[in-house]
Amino acid sequence: MFDRLHFLYTDIAFQVSNFLTLGGDVLLLIALAICVMWVFIIERALFFYVRYPHKAREVKALWEGRADHRSWQAHQIRTALLGTMRQQTRAYINTVKTLVALCPLLGLLGTVTGMIAVFDVMAHAGMGNPRLMADGVAKATVPTMAGMVGALSGVFAIYWLDWQARTRMDDLADHLDTEHA
Repeated sequence: MFDRLHFLYTDIAFQVSNFLTLGGDVLLLIALAICVMWVFIIERALFFYVRYPHKAREVKALWEGRADHRSWQAHQIRTALLGTMRQQTRAYINTVKTLVALCPLLGLLGTVTGMIAVFDVMAHAGMGNPRLMADGVAKATVPTMAGMVGALSGVFAIYWLDWQARTRMDDLADHLDTEHA
Protein backbone atom coordinates (compact mmCIF):
# COMPACT_ATOMS: atom_id res chain seq x y z
CA MET A 1 0.00 0.00 0.00
CA PHE A 2 2.75 2.44 0.98
CA ASP A 3 4.71 1.62 -2.20
CA ARG A 4 1.63 2.32 -4.30
CA LEU A 5 1.05 5.73 -2.65
CA HIS A 6 4.74 6.56 -2.94
CA PHE A 7 4.66 5.71 -6.66
CA LEU A 8 1.52 7.82 -7.15
CA TYR A 9 3.06 10.76 -5.31
CA THR A 10 6.31 10.51 -7.31
CA ASP A 11 4.40 10.24 -10.57
CA ILE A 12 2.29 13.31 -9.78
CA ALA A 13 5.36 15.27 -8.68
CA PHE A 14 7.16 14.23 -11.89
CA GLN A 15 4.22 15.30 -14.08
CA VAL A 16 3.90 18.65 -12.32
CA SER A 17 7.63 19.22 -12.59
CA ASN A 18 7.53 18.46 -16.33
CA PHE A 19 4.56 20.78 -16.80
CA LEU A 20 6.32 23.64 -14.98
CA THR A 21 9.50 23.05 -16.99
CA LEU A 22 7.53 22.93 -20.23
CA GLY A 23 5.78 26.24 -19.57
CA GLY A 24 8.68 28.19 -18.14
CA ASP A 25 9.07 30.36 -15.07
CA VAL A 26 5.87 32.32 -15.69
CA LEU A 27 3.88 29.19 -14.81
CA LEU A 28 5.08 29.53 -11.23
CA LEU A 29 3.56 33.01 -11.07
CA ILE A 30 0.32 31.74 -12.59
CA ALA A 31 0.22 28.83 -10.13
CA LEU A 32 0.81 31.22 -7.24
CA ALA A 33 -1.95 33.56 -8.43
CA ILE A 34 -4.39 30.65 -8.82
CA CYS A 35 -3.53 29.26 -5.38
CA VAL A 36 -3.99 32.65 -3.69
CA MET A 37 -7.24 33.18 -5.60
CA TRP A 38 -8.65 29.83 -4.45
CA VAL A 39 -7.57 30.43 -0.85
CA PHE A 40 -9.70 33.59 -0.88
CA ILE A 41 -12.59 31.81 -2.63
CA ILE A 42 -12.59 29.02 -0.06
CA GLU A 43 -12.37 31.58 2.76
CA ARG A 44 -15.43 33.38 1.38
CA ALA A 45 -17.35 30.10 1.01
CA LEU A 46 -16.57 29.21 4.61
CA PHE A 47 -17.63 32.70 5.67
CA PHE A 48 -21.00 32.41 3.93
CA TYR A 49 -21.78 28.97 5.30
CA VAL A 50 -20.18 29.08 8.76
CA ARG A 51 -19.69 32.62 10.06
CA TYR A 52 -22.36 34.61 8.22
CA PRO A 53 -25.39 32.83 9.78
CA HIS A 54 -24.13 33.65 13.30
CA LYS A 55 -23.37 37.26 12.42
CA ALA A 56 -26.75 37.69 10.71
CA ARG A 57 -28.52 36.31 13.81
CA GLU A 58 -26.61 38.79 15.98
CA VAL A 59 -27.60 41.71 13.75
CA LYS A 60 -31.25 40.56 13.67
CA ALA A 61 -31.27 40.21 17.46
CA LEU A 62 -29.83 43.70 17.88
CA TRP A 63 -32.48 45.11 15.56
CA GLU A 64 -35.36 43.18 17.10
CA GLY A 65 -34.20 44.22 20.57
CA ARG A 66 -34.87 47.84 19.72
CA ALA A 67 -38.25 49.24 20.61
CA ASP A 68 -38.01 51.99 18.00
CA HIS A 69 -37.77 51.03 14.32
CA ARG A 70 -39.19 54.19 12.70
CA SER A 71 -37.21 57.18 13.92
CA TRP A 72 -34.33 58.86 12.12
CA GLN A 73 -31.94 57.37 14.66
CA ALA A 74 -33.35 53.86 14.03
CA HIS A 75 -32.81 54.33 10.29
CA GLN A 76 -29.21 55.37 10.92
CA ILE A 77 -28.62 52.34 13.14
CA ARG A 78 -30.16 50.07 10.49
CA THR A 79 -27.93 51.64 7.83
CA ALA A 80 -24.84 51.14 10.02
CA LEU A 81 -25.73 47.50 10.75
CA LEU A 82 -26.31 46.76 7.07
CA GLY A 83 -23.15 48.62 6.06
CA THR A 84 -21.03 46.62 8.46
CA MET A 85 -22.51 43.35 7.24
CA ARG A 86 -22.12 44.42 3.59
CA GLN A 87 -18.44 45.11 4.21
CA GLN A 88 -17.99 41.69 5.77
CA THR A 89 -19.84 39.85 2.98
CA ARG A 90 -17.95 41.66 0.20
CA ALA A 91 -14.49 41.23 1.79
CA TYR A 92 -11.87 39.79 -0.59
CA ILE A 93 -14.29 39.60 -3.52
CA ASN A 94 -12.49 42.43 -5.33
CA THR A 95 -9.17 40.71 -4.60
CA VAL A 96 -10.48 37.55 -6.25
CA LYS A 97 -11.71 39.60 -9.23
CA THR A 98 -8.24 41.14 -9.55
CA LEU A 99 -6.57 37.73 -9.46
CA VAL A 100 -9.01 36.43 -12.08
CA ALA A 101 -8.07 39.34 -14.34
CA LEU A 102 -4.36 38.83 -13.61
CA CYS A 103 -4.26 35.16 -14.69
CA PRO A 104 -4.71 35.76 -18.46
CA LEU A 105 -2.26 38.66 -18.31
CA LEU A 106 0.35 36.39 -16.76
CA GLY A 107 -0.46 33.86 -19.49
CA LEU A 108 0.19 36.57 -22.06
CA LEU A 109 3.51 37.30 -20.38
CA GLY A 110 4.34 33.60 -20.75
CA THR A 111 3.39 33.78 -24.42
CA VAL A 112 5.72 36.71 -25.00
CA THR A 113 8.63 35.09 -23.16
CA GLY A 114 8.05 31.81 -25.06
CA MET A 115 8.03 33.60 -28.40
CA ILE A 116 11.23 35.39 -27.46
CA ALA A 117 12.74 31.93 -26.84
CA VAL A 118 11.56 30.80 -30.30
CA PHE A 119 13.08 33.85 -31.96
CA ASP A 120 16.30 33.33 -29.99
CA VAL A 121 16.52 29.73 -31.22
CA MET A 122 15.84 30.86 -34.77
CA ALA A 123 18.59 33.48 -34.49
CA HIS A 124 21.18 31.03 -33.19
CA ALA A 125 20.27 27.69 -34.78
CA GLY A 126 18.27 28.86 -37.77
CA MET A 127 15.10 27.17 -38.99
CA GLY A 128 16.74 23.74 -39.18
CA ASN A 129 16.13 22.61 -35.57
CA PRO A 130 12.39 22.05 -35.06
CA ARG A 131 12.88 20.44 -31.62
CA LEU A 132 14.37 23.60 -30.15
CA MET A 133 11.65 25.69 -31.76
CA ALA A 134 8.98 23.36 -30.36
CA ASP A 135 10.26 23.97 -26.84
CA GLY A 136 9.83 27.71 -27.33
CA VAL A 137 6.35 27.25 -28.79
CA ALA A 138 5.40 25.10 -25.77
CA LYS A 139 6.71 27.82 -23.47
CA ALA A 140 4.49 30.23 -25.39
CA THR A 141 1.26 28.22 -25.35
CA VAL A 142 1.26 26.38 -22.01
CA PRO A 143 1.22 29.55 -19.84
CA THR A 144 -1.58 30.98 -21.96
CA MET A 145 -3.64 27.85 -21.41
CA ALA A 146 -2.86 27.80 -17.68
CA GLY A 147 -3.79 31.47 -17.28
CA MET A 148 -7.09 30.98 -19.12
CA VAL A 149 -8.00 27.85 -17.12
CA GLY A 150 -7.25 29.66 -13.87
CA ALA A 151 -9.28 32.67 -14.93
CA LEU A 152 -12.24 30.56 -16.05
CA SER A 153 -12.38 28.71 -12.74
CA GLY A 154 -12.28 32.05 -10.95
CA VAL A 155 -15.00 33.60 -13.13
CA PHE A 156 -17.53 30.98 -12.04
CA ALA A 157 -16.48 31.41 -8.42
CA ILE A 158 -16.83 35.22 -8.70
CA TYR A 159 -20.36 34.87 -10.04
CA TRP A 160 -21.25 32.61 -7.13
CA LEU A 161 -19.60 34.88 -4.52
CA ASP A 162 -21.38 37.97 -5.89
CA TRP A 163 -24.68 36.10 -5.89
CA GLN A 164 -24.15 34.91 -2.29
CA ALA A 165 -23.26 38.40 -1.06
CA ARG A 166 -26.17 40.05 -2.88
CA THR A 167 -28.88 37.57 -1.88
CA ARG A 168 -27.77 37.34 1.74
CA MET A 169 -27.65 41.13 2.08
CA ASP A 170 -31.05 41.50 0.43
CA ASP A 171 -32.53 38.94 2.84
CA LEU A 172 -30.96 40.69 5.82
CA ALA A 173 -32.17 44.11 4.66
CA ASP A 174 -35.69 42.71 4.25
CA HIS A 175 -35.54 41.29 7.77
CA LEU A 176 -34.47 44.61 9.30
CA ASP A 177 -37.86 46.08 8.52
CA THR A 178 -38.50 49.70 9.51
CA GLU A 179 -42.29 49.55 9.28
CA HIS A 180 -43.02 47.58 12.43
CA ALA A 181 -43.20 49.50 15.63
